[in-house]
Amino acid sequence: MDAIRTYLTETTGLTHESLNKIILSLIIIFILWLLRLIILRIVWRQTKNVKTRYQWKRSISMIIPFIGIILVGSVWVQAFRQFGAFLGLFSAGLAIALKDPLTNLAGWFFIMFRKPFIVGDRVQIGEHAGDVIDIRLFQFTILEIGNWVEADQSTGRIIHLPNGKVFMEAQANYSTGFEFIWNEIKVTLTFESNWEKGKNILQQIINEHAEHISKDAEKEIFKASRNYMIYYHHLTPIVYTRVKDVGVQLTIRYLCNPRKRRGSENEIWQNILLQFKNHDDIQFAYPTTRFYKYGEEKN
Repeated sequence: MDAIRTYLTETTGLTHESLNKIILSLIIIFILWLLRLIILRIVWRQTKNVKTRYQWKRSISMIIPFIGIILVGSVWVQAFRQFGAFLGLFSAGLAIALKDPLTNLAGWFFIMFRKPFIVGDRVQIGEHAGDVIDIRLFQFTILEIGNWVEADQSTGRIIHLPNGKVFMEAQANYSTGFEFIWNEIKVTLTFESNWEKGKNILQQIINEHAEHISKDAEKEIFKASRNYMIYYHHLTPIVYTRVKDVGVQLTIRYLCNPRKRRGSENEIWQNILLQFKNHDDIQFAYPTTRFYKYGEEKN
């Protein structure tokens, strides 16, 4: 062993003391890596719950490096004291060179303590929207929704975003605070249709689908009002009337779960089509073009 140390000292130019510290640091890192591997293997054998596994992995990934920094730092603390001035200048230069990683690290602290979102929330950061599936020191990961897929359904793509985005982009959270969103469905009838009957039918349909959600929403708003100034005077579903160039537009407005928007639209549209099929005096409007020849009477 002494021969190996002597060889390494002559080859690298390091002192025996520095070489011992390097070896000890590598041993500490190896032991901590092995400890992390053993703990995760035990967890993987004990449970198949995805959420439990993720929580253990994330906790270990934060605790082990922190312990490693303390242990390795204690090995080199004396050397740090001897090169204090050099380390000060080096740290300043490093802070400039690593501006983005440090910003991401600050973003991680902001996410952990301010909690603009947590794992499981549906969020939109800038142009990217999706469900948060992981939060790490320098980036967080979302399972993308929208884009080329309609009605906020998953695209299947995983997007990694730097934590510093929370300081530069607006964050929309679909889940935290108020767990419902307002959705609208536009139904346009011809001017010749009995739009009043059509409106009553739409109101009955939306009441059957969404009226129970209004009661749950009242409780959610009461909880959210403890942290945010959120209030609504009317939470019940409603149908608005508006005249458009092609006919009478009836807009259904109702509360729904963000993850069930497409499903709720599907059920409502099916009911609308089935109900309107039984009424000859209600017709859907669509853009049309009419042509008249010069000299012919208009009917």
